[in-house]
Amino acid sequence: MPNAFLIAQRLARAAVPALALAVAAIPVGAQTQDGAGQGYAGAFLAAREAGARNDYAAAVPFLERMLQTDPENAQVLESLTVSHLVLAQHDRAAERAAQLIELAPGNHAAALALLADAFARRDYDAALELLDSGAQTLPLIDGLGVAWAHMGQGRMTEALEALEEVAAQDGMMAFAQYCRALALALVGDVETAASVMEDERFDVLGALSRRGMIAYAQVLGQLERFDDALELIDDVFNGVDDPVIQEMREAYGEGRTLPFSLISDPAEGMAEVFAVMASAMQSGRSRHDALLYARGAEWINPDLTDATLLIGQLFEDMEQPELAAETYGRIPEDDVFGMAAAMGQAQVLETLGQLDDAIAILEDLVEQNPDSIAAAQVLGDFLRRDGRFGAAAEAYDQALARMDDRGVEPDWRVYFSRAVSHEREGQWDQAEEDFRAALAIDSDQPTVLNYLGYSLVERQEKLDEALDMIERAVEGEPDSGYIVDSLGWALYRMGRYDDAVPHMERAVELMPTDPILNDHLGDVYWAVGREREARFQWRRALSYGPHDDLDMDRVRRKLEVGLDDVLADEGEPPLHRGG
Repeated sequence: MPNAFLIAQRLARAAVPALALAVAAIPVGAQTQDGAGQGYAGAFLAAREAGARNDYAAAVPFLERMLQTDPENAQVLESLTVSHLVLAQHDRAAERAAQLIELAPGNHAAALALLADAFARRDYDAALELLDSGAQTLPLIDGLGVAWAHMGQGRMTEALEALEEVAAQDGMMAFAQYCRALALALVGDVETAASVMEDERFDVLGALSRRGMIAYAQVLGQLERFDDALELIDDVFNGVDDPVIQEMREAYGEGRTLPFSLISDPAEGMAEVFAVMASAMQSGRSRHDALLYARGAEWINPDLTDATLLIGQLFEDMEQPELAAETYGRIPEDDVFGMAAAMGQAQVLETLGQLDDAIAILEDLVEQNPDSIAAAQVLGDFLRRDGRFGAAAEAYDQALARMDDRGVEPDWRVYFSRAVSHEREGQWDQAEEDFRAALAIDSDQPTVLNYLGYSLVERQEKLDEALDMIERAVEGEPDSGYIVDSLGWALYRMGRYDDAVPHMERAVELMPTDPILNDHLGDVYWAVGREREARFQWRRALSYGPHDDLDMDRVRRKLEVGLDDVLADEGEPPLHRGG
């Protein structure tokens, strides 16, 4: 979800409590001194270790064991509330939050969970009672919660008054007025809703998210301002494959109105608030807090796939691939985020070592989306990483064909990726053609210059041009160990051994544990007569291996007999010392 209303900066300045697994902050000594015993201490240490790994599911049983020993420990209750909320165990989260808020009325995690629970149950009285009792999430969240709860009670005047109070807070005018427009549209006053959105004093239109633009288009359609709605859709959603957008485009083109459906009740209005907050916190690098607010949004409105996608991304960032895969898998294929979710799920499955399953998902995605450039390109990337270079090239063929059909400017990355696939298949002429096509799009792209230049050096073709390419690549990325290595290796392959040494040493300095670079430095040292240092580098290469592109047996052979004998055994030209 985009960072709607630009509130991330405000949140970054606010004193936002960290809502991560709070048990990590409990001092061990404080618990063992209370007579909890070894069982408590062991559970504490296990829970803290799980918290450090962001493994909420693993932490829960240990936290429960701690709570049995110390049932009024607020920090343990907070950790349980957070864990249950993150795991979408709603009943348990609400139960623990209710216990927690009795012990710590100002606890933010408890307030967040109980507020989400009240709105999810459409119990607006409970939401107001909670907020009136002094429970706090954040001031702006609480104020908007009051507004949407009043609206849920049918008290529109009080709802609008609460929104005005929020609008008075620094930086919150646009967001509060957007909520006001949603509330007005929900009760059928679309004319006022449009005037609020279009009022230049509020700058709502300048800060609308994707969902906000949908809301505005629906309001325009309700007012039968079909031309304005279509212009908005074409400007903002051109090329977007979204059933909601397609339905609006078709209806407004025919002069038909559609109901306002972005939210169906005040609770879903509050879900929008939670979702925007989650996006803002993610932008502010508060991923734990972002996860809790996104879960709150999804708890209230399970169909809010913007929040579900964000949750999957956050789980990926927190190195919880199983939870990320499960989350992505809940987004329907025909949803606007269906393709992004499928790609995310494939990425997670690859991380889990289930590459065949990942590729199967992407193959189905390509079949279901015959016009998608991204689907074919991503499939090609996965196939290439799996070593299925011929199939990868075919996928890139599809991506380029779809670009051509849609009049899209080709991306150098597709040509480069197809070139690598051809090169690995031994189809050099096709590979070189694609490398040069990529350079025709971006002539100074270091990745392409390096790969093509290095390949030409290895093939002993067009060496002057190859060296020039690699030197330009180094200029573009002087701190890339691989690219600096290419320069050193090119000079070595050209017989310029002394010139190669400083570049190869620099490459190993940049990437000291890379086996290929250490092996190359060993060869260069050998070529300039530094044989003891060469053997040292070859041993380092073996210690850092294996590597797909490193022949370990060949390195061992060099250690035994030296590089000259290895080259002779292979029928390669001898070294030209002094060259």
